[in-house]
Amino acid sequence: QVQVVESGGGLVQAGGSLSVSCRASGRTFRLSGMGWFRQAPGKERDFVAAINWSRGSTRYADSVKGRFTISRDNVKNTVYLQMNSLKPEDTAVYYCAAGDGLDWTLYNYWGQGTQVTVSS
Repeated sequence: QVQVVESGGGLVQAGGSLSVSCRASGRTFRLSGMGWFRQAPGKERDFVAAINWSRGSTRYADSVKGRFTISRDNVKNTVYLQMNSLKPEDTAVYYCAAGDGLDWTLYNYWGQGTQVTVSS
């Protein structure tokens, strides 16, 4: 199985930047993709960004496109999410996910989440 752990959350003012990281361990040689999701208070968990582990192909939610960048380090088994031009509505718990199936946009392993708070 695969274990994923997020880090790097914090408090940022609107318009600022923040980067969060997620390291995968275990049977990482079978990783097909990793992604980020977020859940704001009282709302459902939403997709944020995803990356193909071998090719580096990416996709983003419309709400973060042009502001967030997802990247990965295959040697470190780590995925990053660089968040720029942050807005108060970006405030949420950010969850990292990993998948080892044929579809690199589907995930079966989840982290515990890290809090990102954007003040106005």
